[in-house]
Amino acid sequence: MKLDTTHMPEGHPKINHGRIGVMLVNLGTPDSTSVGDVRRYLREFLGDPRVIEVPRAVWFLILNLIILVFRPPKTARAYEKVWNKETGEGPLREYTRKMTEAAAARFAADDRIVLDWSMRYGNPSIRSVLERLMAAGCDRVLVMPLYPQYSATTTATVIDKVADAMRQMRWQPALRTVPPYYGDPAYIEALAKSVEADLAANGRPDVVISSFHGLPQDYFEKGDPYHCHCAKTARLMRERLGLGEHEFRMTFQSRFGPREWLQPYTDETLESLPEDGMKSVAVVTPGFPADCVETLEEIAIEGRKSFEEAGGEKFRTIPCLNDQNIHIDMLETIIRRELGGWL
Repeated sequence: MKLDTTHMPEGHPKINHGRIGVMLVNLGTPDSTSVGDVRRYLREFLGDPRVIEVPRAVWFLILNLIILVFRPPKTARAYEKVWNKETGEGPLREYTRKMTEAAAARFAADDRIVLDWSMRYGNPSIRSVLERLMAAGCDRVLVMPLYPQYSATTTATVIDKVADAMRQMRWQPALRTVPPYYGDPAYIEALAKSVEADLAANGRPDVVISSFHGLPQDYFEKGDPYHCHCAKTARLMRERLGLGEHEFRMTFQSRFGPREWLQPYTDETLESLPEDGMKSVAVVTPGFPADCVETLEEIAIEGRKSFEEAGGEKFRTIPCLNDQNIHIDMLETIIRRELGGWL
């Protein structure tokens, strides 16, 4: 839709307007598995003061003289295990793109709506996608951080980056953000259906582990609601599935550095289960809307290794919602609701 140019002065730049943009934002991924690309990605990610709350001068030295020297080769090897060499994409980029394309198809009949996706760290950047939506005539934009559970380290840093991009715009779009959806019935139903499908196909294990990304304990003590949101998601899933507390357990993965993180830890839990007589386990990762290195390498590969070396016999992971229809149903439900009044 184009702006009425009847009364515009001669030479006025062409302006599109009247459309609505929806931008899905995921965490991010390196552009490739090369050490250089991984280092650039880690520099942006770990350099975010929302992610690492350490005095900047101290962290600058640690990050640049230690972490970015030794960590990128190890991280690059982890990405190589899960990278799609045919498409040249990491799993997070591939699934985020596919889920956005599938969700866009649900709105295809309404040419006012444009769906796109971006990454908080890496490419495509939030700023580039906002500019692309504006160029397409979107003067209203709904931002959906793909983090069901809120944390200052995730959702807040997306909003920070959106604000930074808006600050550079002469003509800013009207903006809405999707609130955390950790307890949304559509989200819980999608998760439950994914677990039920796995149990029907593969049988019921001794225990289902619900593994969420970790968070430093002191962030929680400062008031971050992340732990509470994870606990509610896990409780609602367990109740919806009709499982007992010992059959469905919440844990936290991906801790980094020497400080204490939210517990119980996923790796330690997997190592302890066989000793408690639980020889079969299925791991679901509800906080990750798309499979990524944390689910496919850290859990599916390294988690299996830890469990089996401790005496476990049957280990499996339940895929993230990815581009499954149940996920697209959920996205459509939430997006349509949050666009209320704009359509």
